[in-house]
Amino acid sequence: MAAEFETLDYEIGGVRTVIKAIGAGKPVLFLHGAATLEGFDFARGLADRFRVLCPSHPGMGHSGDAPHVADISDFLIHYLDLLDALDLPEKPHLIGFSMGGWLATELAAIARDRFDKVVLMAPAGLNDPAWPATDLGAIAPQDFPGYLAHDVNVALRYFPDGSDPAAAEAFGAARGRESETVGRICAPLGMGHPNLRRFLSRITNPTLVVWGTEDRLLPAGQAPLWVDALPDGRLITVEGVGHLIAQERPEIMAGIGDFLSN
Repeated sequence: MAAEFETLDYEIGGVRTVIKAIGAGKPVLFLHGAATLEGFDFARGLADRFRVLCPSHPGMGHSGDAPHVADISDFLIHYLDLLDALDLPEKPHLIGFSMGGWLATELAAIARDRFDKVVLMAPAGLNDPAWPATDLGAIAPQDFPGYLAHDVNVALRYFPDGSDPAAAEAFGAARGRESETVGRICAPLGMGHPNLRRFLSRITNPTLVVWGTEDRLLPAGQAPLWVDALPDGRLITVEGVGHLIAQERPEIMAGIGDFLSN
């Protein structure tokens, strides 16, 4: 029987924090990107070997509002407090995707002893001028799916098709709520930190960087910069895949699981 998701609820610093959990085994903490539209079904690809914990960030997804959030440091404290509340039986692995990759980088840099291995999937945050991220505000809404996936049909699965006005309204409200939270996080310095490359030198954990070669949001040319700055970094590039790596190429999760297991 295939593993199914459980819903776990915690009150962390006055914020209702909802975790979608699946599988059994060594724990893996997954930090999502700047939206939750694609959901967490990809975690099934790890659930045969790991207990995957997928929290929604404060003010995003299934979690409660977090009007106090002023910048990324509030998320860092939130997740350190969440780890305390979880009281896991062993150090979890840490995976971060996109904005969650930036968050995972800062979290591992300040608390590397609390994690085992680290995986950064198309991480945001480095902001290297030679490989600039795409300005999200410059993308027309109708074009956004094509920026998320090389095969636009994969991304379109997660967008309203126009047949259900109520669903479209709910989708818009959810994205608006998440965008407001992300805007506050990015207000001080943008989507990242000017010293993030310096932070990477603190992450002595074995770290895997995973990037799609056709990523139109965060160019794959950034990938070697991350790996070179990590004391124990390695790289997997996924050919013919855009930003939504796990959704376009679900089998990549088996390779990530192998890295975490070995």
